[in-house]
Amino acid sequence: MTQEPVHTTCPYCGVGCGVVAQPDETIKADAGHPTNRGRLCSKGAALGATLDNANRLTVPTIGGVRADWETALQLVADRFKAAIAEHGPDSVAFYVSGQCLTEDYYVANKLMKGFIGSANIDTNSRLCMASSVAGHVRAFGEDVMPGVYEDWEDADLIVLVGSNAAWCHPVLHQRMTAARAAHGTKVVVLDPRRTATADAADLHLPLAAGTDVALFNGLLRYLVEVGKVDTAWVERHTVGLEAAVAGATTSPAVFPAVGPSSVVGGGGRDAEPAFARHKGKGTARPRRGRRYLRDRP
Repeated sequence: MTQEPVHTTCPYCGVGCGVVAQPDETIKADAGHPTNRGRLCSKGAALGATLDNANRLTVPTIGGVRADWETALQLVADRFKAAIAEHGPDSVAFYVSGQCLTEDYYVANKLMKGFIGSANIDTNSRLCMASSVAGHVRAFGEDVMPGVYEDWEDADLIVLVGSNAAWCHPVLHQRMTAARAAHGTKVVVLDPRRTATADAADLHLPLAAGTDVALFNGLLRYLVEVGKVDTAWVERHTVGLEAAVAGATTSPAVFPAVGPSSVVGGGGRDAEPAFARHKGKGTARPRRGRRYLRDRP
């Protein structure tokens, strides 16, 4: 075993914090890593504890009693068979780990869809990122995010949509709060929940369920109507703005049609003055992170 510290990456969330694995199996934050700059959340700091499998379940148990694999697998098969016989194939479902290999997913899908005859199979990897991937592909042509972490320090306004970064990505949230303290960065959180991230924001919009499209349609229309779009930048780097604006204008889910008070659940009575106070004064274009945006041909 090597006696030198190993610089590597935390495997938990997608932030990609740098860690230094010590020979004694302890974990320290990588002070020179550009992502976390010497910070770690509780999960990253406890990585060393995951190397000990003494308390992990390595054999099947039934009712808390150790069993052999054949008995355990037969029990699962019998329970599935009984449920399907009584209620049909859609009475059972698979929720598969996000840590499986492609071949494992293939076999699981064949078992559920081809053999059992139900489409009731999902994975954390799909559930977690499906909407994000679809949005990235439609907006940018591929599944990439056209931003860099330095945007946190450079931004005048940060909008978090459905993100409780304080709990889910605490290292990035710390960078955001530090930028806010140093530069006066404004933070807006769009989330039906009142989270720790929302508590620390300048403005929290507790959207009513199903109104997020109306909100974004309205914001797009507003930016165009008040002349806050950098037309030259848009012409160089994007396509389809006219169609997007037309879609936002004609869509049934249009913000001005339903009104701020209908969009913002719970705190709807405060929505209109809040919008008035926080209307952007800058130009609608990113300040950094343009490396993924290509000039139009």
